[in-house]
Amino acid sequence: MSISAPASLRVAEYRLRNMWRWRGGIIAFGLGNPILYLVSIGIGVGALVDANSPSGIDGVPYLVFLAPALLAAAAIQSAQDEVSFPTLAGFLWNKVFIGMRATSLTGGQIAEGVLLAATVRVVFTTVVYWLVLWVFGAVDAGTALPLVLVSTFAGICWGGFVLALTARVKDDGGYISIMWRLVIMPMFLFSGTFYPLSTLPLALQWIGWISPLWHATELGRWLSYGAPLAPWQALVSFAYLTALGLGGLLLGRRLFEGRLTQ
Repeated sequence: MSISAPASLRVAEYRLRNMWRWRGGIIAFGLGNPILYLVSIGIGVGALVDANSPSGIDGVPYLVFLAPALLAAAAIQSAQDEVSFPTLAGFLWNKVFIGMRATSLTGGQIAEGVLLAATVRVVFTTVVYWLVLWVFGAVDAGTALPLVLVSTFAGICWGGFVLALTARVKDDGGYISIMWRLVIMPMFLFSGTFYPLSTLPLALQWIGWISPLWHATELGRWLSYGAPLAPWQALVSFAYLTALGLGGLLLGRRLFEGRLTQ
């Protein structure tokens, strides 16, 4: 398996130039989502939670408890957007990947370029989201680096996994809607985002255990305000995210090459 960084970077540059045309929507999404969630849930619902639980959740105010989960969710959602739509477009809609493969680019390099461009958007979204959280007092300045790194890492790993899933789609047929309704929404609701996972019935906790959002959230809460987390669990979460992302990218490279050389 040969990886040509310059070749992959050319694909990423192409994607970033396309992304720039939609910069208004990306910026609005990056700012609008955190503000809406923070006002409606973090402050609105949070005021009720704090009023009825003086010690808060995990010993911190609800908004502080919520912040790492929202940041990780934003990174994961932006990665999914920036991987799934371009992949479907490249194979099915404008078929630009076919033209790319007719050059010296390999399918694997095209896959890498798509994920690299998605990484740029994930970093942008995560940094903007963290700044909004900081303005609202949900995070301290000292948490910037660990929270941004953990959330970005989770987003990239999920992007690698979604890259492989999307590379197998031969007819979109509502694929995007299915992913959001049957994967992203359950992940968002049942990964300990709004309450500790342990409060769910055991029959539903497994959703969190396999969710990259839960693993990223647990790491984020541990790093931001010292939520209890055993060292072995931190290692398992990191290893799980790594395996998800690396496995997805390796499979995605093979699938891209296979489809583009048929």
